[in-house]
Amino acid sequence: MADEVTSSVIAMRKWLDNPLSRGMLKFIAKDDGCGNRLSIALDYYLGKQVDACWKCRLAGRIVKTTMGAGESAFNIKDEDVKNALSQLPFKKGMVNVLQGIAMYGVTMPQKVYAPILVVWDCTHACNLKCKHCYQNAQKKLSDELSTDEAKTMIDELSESGVVAMAFSGGEPLMRNDFFELAKYAHDKGLYTALATNGTLITKDLAHKLKELDVGYVEVSIDGKSAATHDAFRGSPGMFDKSIQGLKYCIDEGIYTCMATTITAYNLQEVPEIYGLACSMNVPRMITFNFIPTGRGADMSEGDITPEERESILTYLFNKNYDGNTEVLSTAPQYARIALKREGISIGHFMTLKGVDSMALPLMEFIGGCGAGRHYCCIRPNGDINPCVYMPIKVGNIRNDRLLDVWHNSPLLEKLRDRSGLKGHCGTCENKYICGGCRARAYAYFGDLDAPDPGCINNKGYKAEKDIRTIPGPSTVKRST
Repeated sequence: MADEVTSSVIAMRKWLDNPLSRGMLKFIAKDDGCGNRLSIALDYYLGKQVDACWKCRLAGRIVKTTMGAGESAFNIKDEDVKNALSQLPFKKGMVNVLQGIAMYGVTMPQKVYAPILVVWDCTHACNLKCKHCYQNAQKKLSDELSTDEAKTMIDELSESGVVAMAFSGGEPLMRNDFFELAKYAHDKGLYTALATNGTLITKDLAHKLKELDVGYVEVSIDGKSAATHDAFRGSPGMFDKSIQGLKYCIDEGIYTCMATTITAYNLQEVPEIYGLACSMNVPRMITFNFIPTGRGADMSEGDITPEERESILTYLFNKNYDGNTEVLSTAPQYARIALKREGISIGHFMTLKGVDSMALPLMEFIGGCGAGRHYCCIRPNGDINPCVYMPIKVGNIRNDRLLDVWHNSPLLEKLRDRSGLKGHCGTCENKYICGGCRARAYAYFGDLDAPDPGCINNKGYKAEKDIRTIPGPSTVKRST
C-alpha cells in the first residue's frame, strides 16, 4: 500500500508540475470577459449549464480531466468532490489552490495564490482582560480602520480570492459597525466567522448573526467552571455569560465552536471541558497552543511541558472516534499524532472521517503551520502579520496591496520554506505534515526557523543565541 501511495503521488506531482500542465493551468487561471475562467471551468466540471466562450468551455474540459486524475491518484470519490465543490467556500479554495499551482508549480508545502483565511483583529477594545491575550487588548486604538476603510479592505480581500474572513479582537462585538461589516463581507462572497468571548451574545444578537449568515462562531471557554475560566478572563461572572452566549448560537443553528487555550492552569480540566462541549452538543472543540506573546508573555511559566502536550493531544484526537463533537488543535503536532490512526485526519486543522489512506499524502501539501502560508492576520490599524501570535509587520492594508505583500514578502517566503528549520523540526520525517509552530519558535527563540519547544522531539534544544529571554515550559501547580 505504501508503494502504491508513493507512486500515485509522484505521478500526480509530475502531471501537475510539467510545463504543459502548468501552461494549461495558467490558461485556465486567467480572467476574461466571461468572468473568472477557473470558476466557470469548475461549474462545467459540476455539470452546470455554462454559457461562456469557447476558451472557458475548453478550460472546463481541462479541469474535468485534471480532477479525474487527482481523484484516481488519491482514491477520492468523484461524488464527494462534487458535493464539496457545490459549496462556495470550498470552490473558492480550489480556485485558489489551482491558481497557486499555476503560479508556483507543485511545492511542499503548497503555496496558494491568496490567503485562504484572513483573521482581522478588528479592534483593540475588549470588555475582559484575559491573562493569555496575544493582543494585550484593552481600549480602542486611535488609528483603527474606519468603517469605510474596513469596507475597502473587504473589497480587496474578495477581489484577491480570499475564501474566509474571521472577525477577531479584542472583542469584535464591541465595534459599533460589526454587523454592518459582517453583512458587507458576506455580500462580497466571503465566508464570515466570529471569534468572541461570548459574554455579549444575547438571544437577539445570536438571531441576528444567523440572519446575516455568519457561518461560524467560536467562543472561548478556558475552564470546566467559573473558578478557572473567570480567573483566566480577569472578571467574575464571565463563565456563565460565555456559556449562555454559546447556547444561544447553538439554538440558532449556527456552526459553533468551543475554543480552549491549554495551559498548566487548566490542563487537568481539559477532559471535563470536552465533556461540557459534548453535553451542550457543540459541533466542534478546538484547543489552542499557548504562545507567550502580548499579555501572555507575562505568564510564560504557565506553558505545559512537551510530554503533557503529547499526552493531551493524543487524548483529544482519540475523542474524534467517541462522540459527535469534533476535536481539532492549532498545535501542528496534532497531525503527526493523527498518522497513528489512519482514516480520520488530513491535518491538525481538519478531520475527515473515513478518509482512505491513499489521501494521507495530501497532508504533505496542506499540512503544518499555516502562518503566512494559508492565512494571515490584519491588525486593528491595518498592519499585516503572518499570524495573530506573530507580531511581525510585513505590510499595512492602508498602503499595501494584499497580494503584493503575499507574493513578495521575504518573511512570508521564509515561512513557506521548511528547508532551513533547526533542531528536530529540520530533520523530522513529518516536517511537511507538521513542521512545528513557527509562532512558538519566534516567541521563545526570536527565530522563525527554531524548533517548536512544545514538541517532545525537540527536548533539550538550546538556541545558539536566545534573542528573547522568555523561559521555557516549567512545572507549575496544576488545577485540580
